[in-house]
Amino acid sequence: DNMVEKRENMGWYKGPTLVEAFDAIVPPKRPTGLPLRVPIQDVYKIGGIGTVPVGRVETGILKPGIKIQFAPSWKTAECKSVEAHHQQIEEALPGDNVGFNVKGVSVKEIRRGFVAGDAAKNPPFPVKNFVAQVIVLTHPGKIRKGYSPVHDCHTAHISCKWEELLKKMDKRSGKVKEENPEFIKSGDAALVKVVPSKGLCVESFKDFPPLGRFAVRDMRVTVAVGVIKSV
Repeated sequence: DNMVEKRENMGWYKGPTLVEAFDAIVPPKRPTGLPLRVPIQDVYKIGGIGTVPVGRVETGILKPGIKIQFAPSWKTAECKSVEAHHQQIEEALPGDNVGFNVKGVSVKEIRRGFVAGDAAKNPPFPVKNFVAQVIVLTHPGKIRKGYSPVHDCHTAHISCKWEELLKKMDKRSGKVKEENPEFIKSGDAALVKVVPSKGLCVESFKDFPPLGRFAVRDMRVTVAVGVIKSV
């Protein structure tokens, strides 16, 4: 009843049928207006074609002919073609998983965790440090500054040091409870300054949501989650 058409059995229900509810859903707007960002999942060398990085377009539009810059290596290359599901396409939009052939870089110069962008329009860059708001989910002890767990952000998997604990906050209201706390523990929310151990390309959550959130893993469990406030 009430799946496709309204029935008398459910006279008390005044809302739309299931099909009408589906028809009323507005598809989300893809972030095509933002600069191009493609976190790399893998890189292949294909005979007769060359170097083919594979990843998901998070923001912007990927087209053949543009000059690609990879971060954190600063390598640039020309995008020769874009393929999705073994078919060449004119352009890739946010949400598309694609492989794109690049000329000018070898397979060894690009790795999983790198981010590709348009060299001419706000290209991605590696960060020396960033400030993030984190919520500690499960941790057996107290977390102090100098803690160095692994951070999973987009396709990158890199150890980062929590150099400073800036503020302890109320996780619901966001109000500051304590400046420069000595430690934080399970259930706490805090603002921390994070320093990656090697080249990492991330963005603030406000500008690029897919590249601005991360999970913190330690002892084979997810210890905390966070969003990047500034880079």
